Amino acid sequence: MGNKKAKNVVVLGIVSFLNDVSSEIISAILPMFIISLGGDSVVVGLIGGVRDSIPSIFKVFFGYLSDRFGKRKIFVFVGYFLSTIFKLLLPFSKTWEYVAVFSGFERIGKGIREAPRDAIIAESMPKERGKAFGIHRALDTFGAVLGSMTAFILIYYLVLDFKSILLIASLPAFFSLIPLFFVKEVEKANTKNFKPINLKLLAKPLKQFILISTVFALANFSYMFYILKVQEHLSEFAVEISIILYVIFNISYAIFSIPFGILSDKIGKGKVIAFGYLIFSLTALGFVLFKSLKVFFVLFVFYGVAYAILNTNQRAYVSDLSPNEIKATALGVFQTATGLIALPSSLIAGFLWKISSNLTFIYGCVLGLVSCILMIQMLRGK
Repeated sequence: MGNKKAKNVVVLGIVSFLNDVSSEIISAILPMFIISLGGDSVVVGLIGGVRDSIPSIFKVFFGYLSDRFGKRKIFVFVGYFLSTIFKLLLPFSKTWEYVAVFSGFERIGKGIREAPRDAIIAESMPKERGKAFGIHRALDTFGAVLGSMTAFILIYYLVLDFKSILLIASLPAFFSLIPLFFVKEVEKANTKNFKPINLKLLAKPLKQFILISTVFALANFSYMFYILKVQEHLSEFAVEISIILYVIFNISYAIFSIPFGILSDKIGKGKVIAFGYLIFSLTALGFVLFKSLKVFFVLFVFYGVAYAILNTNQRAYVSDLSPNEIKATALGVFQTATGLIALPSSLIAGFLWKISSNLTFIYGCVLGLVSCILMIQMLRGK
């Protein structure tokens, strides 16, 4: 039975692999597409924030509904399907305002699916959650690698325009819906005694961690600013170089997801997360201090390492700290809290960029370090 449940992790990883091929073709060129439609750094921050924060409004609600009715799969399917439809509409954007609207609706699908999907992963391998989320993140991110490499081929070798590339990007999203039919519902607690959303049900350590991760979310502004930073210093072949560096980020992210997931199961997720916050802080500082292409290559590797650590282990840690009967709700609260902060985070980054691009990364560095210190204090207080 356990092996059958574990198959859910692989199948959902395949779904995420295909979906991320689509998403990362889009992500690799999105900041340039926004600029081509008349946007500036503040608009990039706005759309980046919208893409990260809009789904968060829905995560806790659909996590709650998933727990309430004892169903996961239907929410996962609806979420992926909705995202696919709005990815198809994105190439038809005539101004950056269209991009903002279509991106917002596309990310609502992410908000619907993510907490129930993460609950399936957590429930499928309850004794190895770090490994389970690591496997899922790795497959997800290998899709991102293939997607960003595909974007490079389409723009550099085939010399396609942005809208044609975005249209091609919608195709893998449709194929990602097929494996969902093979996902099995996992047996869960009886829902007759289910209680309404009540944050008092969350344990104190979980509340503390959600607060700390929310502080970090303020530092974790949109990846699009990292791409703009490269373009600021490397004008020749800026688009192509930016996409190659984004590929490197995704390769690093994919390679390190499983090792850090396994490590967190052995030494504790909290310790690994604190290390991730530190790596993020030092990476942001590197973008302030260095401007050469060689160093940018290294920094994008470390940016990927930070994401591998945090995107794998933060969710697994929330799962560990939450009771089974409200696991999807707890994941939804975590994702909502951190996601809602994404909009002000990226807007602040955009406004600071207007003054100096270095200020944007100093801001990320300081808050990343604060998050690390708070996490260490939480672990010492246990």
